[in-house]
Amino acid sequence: MHNTMDLVPEKDCSLIIPAYNEEERIGSLLIDLIGFGGEIIIISDGTDATASIVSRFTVENPDCDITCISSPDRLGKGGGIARGMKKATRKYIGFMDADGSTGIEEMNQIFSHLDQADGVIGSRWMPESMIPIRQGLMRRVQSRVFNILIRILFGLPYADTQCGAKAFRRELIDSILNTVESTGFEFDVELLWRAHNAGYDVIELPISWSDRGGSSVRMTDSIAMLAGLLRIRIR
Repeated sequence: MHNTMDLVPEKDCSLIIPAYNEEERIGSLLIDLIGFGGEIIIISDGTDATASIVSRFTVENPDCDITCISSPDRLGKGGGIARGMKKATRKYIGFMDADGSTGIEEMNQIFSHLDQADGVIGSRWMPESMIPIRQGLMRRVQSRVFNILIRILFGLPYADTQCGAKAFRRELIDSILNTVESTGFEFDVELLWRAHNAGYDVIELPISWSDRGGSSVRMTDSIAMLAGLLRIRIR
């Protein structure tokens, strides 16, 4: 694999991190991001101290290009990412989860492949994927059932639409973002569907991923995701 510094320099990358009530984990993630040469945009729309922790970190680490966008209203995962994408200033735009399940090294690998595709998504379900700490059995079953339904409903060829590690060229985002209606966890699927329908080349890449626990996704969220996606598909 080539390095992101070759054809996709870190300085040309915007990394968006939705952080809803992540005060317990955001500090360690920020430390891991020290040295990342691109732009980091953190979206804080919760009620805890996440935003103030990020603000303090940016003061203490002025060499890090970090912007924190705070919202008094709940934006949802998709709504937060969309807001970050509109704020992004770089040529390549990606996002990752705040729980650290995907490391910055994996994001750099994802960014690096944007020299050969319009979009790159990380996958936990490819044979080459490395999963040191797996999710519980029920979460894995739930994920597989959801993905099968997505393949049937939307005709997407991907093994894993919900892994929170994705990156795209700016042209793709600029052309389809305003057509994406989803603001919740279903945002990823609709974004991929819109890109697929528009003829963009989005590839899937095996990654190393570890379950960090404390997920904010519940069974009710999964049902809401499917209901929202069905509405979009029917329209």
